[in-house]
Amino acid sequence: MSQPIRSALVSVYYKDRLEPLVALLKQHGVTIYSTGGTQQFIEEQGADVTAVESLTGFPEVFGGRVKTLHPKVFGGILHRRHEASDLQEAEQHQIPPIDLVVVDLYPFEETVASGAPEQDIIEKIDIGGISLLRAAAKNFRDVLVVSSRDQYEAVTQLLTEKNGGTDLEDRRQYAAAAFAATAHYDTAISGYFLQNESNSQQLSANSSQETPLRYGENPHQAGTFRGDLDALFDQLHGKQLSYNNLVDVDAAVLLMQEFQQGKPACAILKHTNACGVAQADSLHTAYLNALACDPISAFGGVIIVNKPVDEATAQELNKLFFEVLIAPEFDAAALTVLQSKKNRILLRQKPVDFPQKQVKTLLNGMIEQDFDRAIETADDFKTVTDSAPTPEETEALEFALKVCKHTKSNTIVLARAGQLLASGVGQTSRVDALKQAIEKAHAFGFDLKGAVMASDAFFPFPDCVEIAGAAGIRAVVQPGGSIKDQDSIAACNQLGMAMVMTGVRHFKH
Repeated sequence: MSQPIRSALVSVYYKDRLEPLVALLKQHGVTIYSTGGTQQFIEEQGADVTAVESLTGFPEVFGGRVKTLHPKVFGGILHRRHEASDLQEAEQHQIPPIDLVVVDLYPFEETVASGAPEQDIIEKIDIGGISLLRAAAKNFRDVLVVSSRDQYEAVTQLLTEKNGGTDLEDRRQYAAAAFAATAHYDTAISGYFLQNESNSQQLSANSSQETPLRYGENPHQAGTFRGDLDALFDQLHGKQLSYNNLVDVDAAVLLMQEFQQGKPACAILKHTNACGVAQADSLHTAYLNALACDPISAFGGVIIVNKPVDEATAQELNKLFFEVLIAPEFDAAALTVLQSKKNRILLRQKPVDFPQKQVKTLLNGMIEQDFDRAIETADDFKTVTDSAPTPEETEALEFALKVCKHTKSNTIVLARAGQLLASGVGQTSRVDALKQAIEKAHAFGFDLKGAVMASDAFFPFPDCVEIAGAAGIRAVVQPGGSIKDQDSIAACNQLGMAMVMTGVRHFKH
């Protein structure tokens, strides 16, 4: 049965789109309580308003920080209309019922994004508003809560259709939306306080922005993206990103962060692992070198580059079927070439700070960790063998380690300076990963003589070193830390190989 709305508390930051709802409340003779600027706005619409301070008998204080935090306001919202004792207390303390609460929240995230000083940001932490939303949502049996200006039109239509009233299920749905809004708001605030020196937005599983996906990992699974893709990319062409596209795009973006500085770089990924990575003096050459690593796996992959795509590179790219191409910019002529394929997704990546935390659902909860931002360079390498790597080998080891960090464990990466030759990914033993990498390198015509090897974790036995040495590998980087490190070091010395240790493991599960 529809329950009529006889009284409403309206106190909002954004006044746009509110007029039709105010007109409807006025039409139905609803008693309206309001504050400050909202009260003035409603009065300008020709509706009668009772100031909240008239209801409470207490003025706004502390520059408006305290306006609605009063028993007559919260009692009006929270008392249970079906409980005789609550009704008796409400009458005793002269607390009128409030059947509708229309409140939005101070624009905290917008203020942070504007680069405002901390004092201004703190003042945009809503206290009264979020308390009103929670109170009204809790008492949804008796109260309708409207938590966003995006709901005004739907609420106005609902009240029109039901002659100024609502059903219990209506109120339950709006209560759920209110709790989602407060959860998102609190997550944004906690993210601000937990952030490092940068103003990077913390990852929120409660993001208010949702994009339905065609399906999840497989067609029988539903999928949704929660977050603001528009803040990261301009999609210039192609079909909607799928669940699997997004997973690969995420892996691609994180990998390319390692190559933002220096020479043009290109990475080709398939199922989140790089099947080709290269740096060169031109983007055209970098792409061709990346493709040469594994042209079979590159089919249908995700490609990312660190420099604007020129026409010559676009002409080469256009010969390959790929799902997504990500670049900081596209030349006009390159864009014309690449847009010749209808469904090909072209993303222009915007500069943006990334979250400092990774969150993943697990069992009946979630796990969280810091992102692996560490990357070791020559300054971090500790030579543990009789011979040290040459300057060219050192450059190759740095390159291999960057790729290795973003490859599924257990992994082995084989490379030369500026080019991935092959990798063994996601294997249950490091020996299997190495054998897979060697086999792939040979399959695509690479001679491993003089190449280098990177491992995401230590070698528990000398077998990997011995196999790599037999294949022609001349230098190795690994974290070290095994009780049998000396066995691998001795094997390198015997084979004339150089080994450096970093002390940092890069597992990726």
